[in-house]
Amino acid sequence: MNSTFRLARRAGWSGVLLSLVTFSARAQEATSAAAPKIDTADNVWMLVSAALVLMMTGPGLALFYGGLVRTKNVLGTMMQSFFLMSLVSMLWFVFGYGMAFGEGNAWVGNPLQYLFLKSVGGVPNADYAPTIPHQTFMIYQMMFAIITPGLITGAFAERMKFSAYVLLMLGWTTLVYFPLAHMVWGKGGYFNWALGGHLPVLDFAGGTVVHISSGVSALVCALVLGKRRGFPREPMLPHNVVLSLIGTGLLWVGWFGFNAGSALNGGTLATSAFAATHFAGAAGGLAWAFIEWWEKGRPSVLGAASGMVAGLATITPASGFVTIPAAVCIGLAGGTVCFLCVTKLKAKLGYDDSLDVFGVHCCGSVVGMLLVGLLASAEVNPAIATTFQKSGATVSLAGGAGQFINQLIAVVFTAVFAGLATFVLLKIIAAIVGLRVDAESEHAGLDVSEHGESAYNE
Repeated sequence: MNSTFRLARRAGWSGVLLSLVTFSARAQEATSAAAPKIDTADNVWMLVSAALVLMMTGPGLALFYGGLVRTKNVLGTMMQSFFLMSLVSMLWFVFGYGMAFGEGNAWVGNPLQYLFLKSVGGVPNADYAPTIPHQTFMIYQMMFAIITPGLITGAFAERMKFSAYVLLMLGWTTLVYFPLAHMVWGKGGYFNWALGGHLPVLDFAGGTVVHISSGVSALVCALVLGKRRGFPREPMLPHNVVLSLIGTGLLWVGWFGFNAGSALNGGTLATSAFAATHFAGAAGGLAWAFIEWWEKGRPSVLGAASGMVAGLATITPASGFVTIPAAVCIGLAGGTVCFLCVTKLKAKLGYDDSLDVFGVHCCGSVVGMLLVGLLASAEVNPAIATTFQKSGATVSLAGGAGQFINQLIAVVFTAVFAGLATFVLLKIIAAIVGLRVDAESEHAGLDVSEHGESAYNE
């Protein structure tokens, strides 16, 4: 106080006021510098990525699956994808985002933390994405929650009641997807290598959370519901391969948002993941086509498309951790393994996974999850060499036997967790409303029996 009066006597009160204003401005600058700052370019890329991932569900997955079923089931199949865009969005709005990304324990987030998306606004959440608004991060992650249960629908296509489908999607998204997303990507999640996890697992864009969980659950659904009536005696050919090819193209383009967007910024890591995604998808398509060509004397269009999706699913967990040559190897391995699972394993075991969700998505991502444990490179993603702390020491997660074991544990855990949860949900739903439509409704097709509409009216 005395120094202030001495300053006043020398320079007058106007000088004191000027000094106070200057001090206040400098304090505000310091506060602003300390606060997270939004990068407009990053925000634009993440909003575009969110739109691309949503496009993967509708129209991408809807067209891909819709073209693969018979004419009498195309609307019912497409409805299952589009309906999830509304259903899961509301779950996310009410409590889902908190369960996935709220601060809970190692297994699940706090569903009340972001209830009705309170406190999710324009200020970045520095734990997850410090250069984009929290709301942008939230909306991007919601698109993953939408498409994941949508993948399962391909396994029970043409035979599940719509009421049973709705209950299954409600229960599965809540009890399987939200907890898995927290375990792998949420703060303090058990497998989260970057934010205080216990067992470090590399899963850049959803090998466990999206593809293995949905693929195993799809297989359980196929086994519990049983085969379509007439399978495999009667031919059940795709009614419109053109629709499926359009869906394939939309899925491939959308996958850039899925994988490259998972960098959560527009920097070099996004570019690396983008490139890895593309080359793996290309390699997967070639692998499937050439193997089929060798075995059957000619490559099928649908086979090539399936190989592309297999390559993309396989690279998903590895896309932000591997070089382009490694991505090509992963894509080739994915296309080969998925071809064998769809054409050999399925025939040998005799299950009716209508649209090969397990053979493509689960088997492909298992390959990707394990290979990234061997091929992850700190040159591509330096954070894996400097971030994870164990017993006060920094542990590198670059490829090696130790990380391979970590990846294997995550794969087994995801498969068991998702499979058991799906089985219990199906049994409960069967007791409440039943799972399958009756024989007459299945013969007529789900379009008419469940929705009262026809896709193609003369």
